[in-house]
Amino acid sequence: MRSRLEPVKKGVKMLRRHEEGLLNFSQHRISNACAEGFNSAIQLIKANARGFRNFTNYRARILFHCGKLDLAMA
Repeated sequence: MRSRLEPVKKGVKMLRRHEEGLLNFSQHRISNACAEGFNSAIQLIKANARGFRNFTNYRARILFHCGKLDLAMA
C-alpha cells in the first residue's frame, strides 16, 4: 500500500477483500465454476427463447439442455 501507483493499490485492496476466499481455494481446491457454467447456460436459454408461455416450459428446456438429454428414441 506504500506504492504511489494507483493500479497497484487497487490490486492490493482487491486481494485483501478476497483474502478468505483465496485462502480457502488454495487449501481445498474447490470453486463454484460448475454452478457458474450452469447459470450461464440458463441465461443463454432465457435470452434465446424471448419469453416462455409458462414456467413449466422454461424449466423443461433448462432440464433438457443442462441434463444433455436427447428426444430421439434409442
